[in-house]
Amino acid sequence: MNRKKQFAGMSKRNAAGGAALTLMIVGMATTAVPSSDKTARAASMEKQVNTTQSKFYCNIKALTPEERAHHKQLSEKLMAARKEIVEMEKGYEFQFSPKDVTLAELADWVVNESKCCPFFDFHIDLEKEGKLICLRLTGEEGIKQFIRAEFEVR
Repeated sequence: MNRKKQFAGMSKRNAAGGAALTLMIVGMATTAVPSSDKTARAASMEKQVNTTQSKFYCNIKALTPEERAHHKQLSEKLMAARKEIVEMEKGYEFQFSPKDVTLAELADWVVNESKCCPFFDFHIDLEKEGKLICLRLTGEEGIKQFIRAEFEVR
C-alpha cells in the first residue's frame, strides 16, 4: 500500500512538473516571437475573421509559399498598373496597357487567384486592336463589396 501511495505521489509531482515545463516553453515561445510577427499574425487573424463572415473568403492555403510570394508580387504590379476601373453590374473591370502588363502576366495572376478565390468569375479581353487589356472580376450578389475592399477600389 505504501508503494502505491508513493507511486501516486510521484505521478502527481511529475504531472505538475510537466505542466510547469509546458507553461515555461509556451511562455518562451510567445516571448521569442518578434512583435512585428505578432502584429502581422494578429492582423491576418482579424482579416480572416472579417472575410469568413461572408461567403467570399480567400483560401490562403491554396497556394504554396512560393506561389503566394509570386502572386503577391504580381498583384502589386497589377494594382499599380491599372489605367481605369469600370464598375459593372456584377463586378468591376480593370483596364491595363499592354505596355505595362502582358496577357501572360494577367493569365498567370488569374490562375493563382482562382485557386484561392474560386468564387470569382474571371474574364480577360484584348480590345482596341491590342491596345487595351481588360480583366473583369464578377460573381454572385455581394461580390462588388468584396472587390472594393480587396482590390482598393474607390
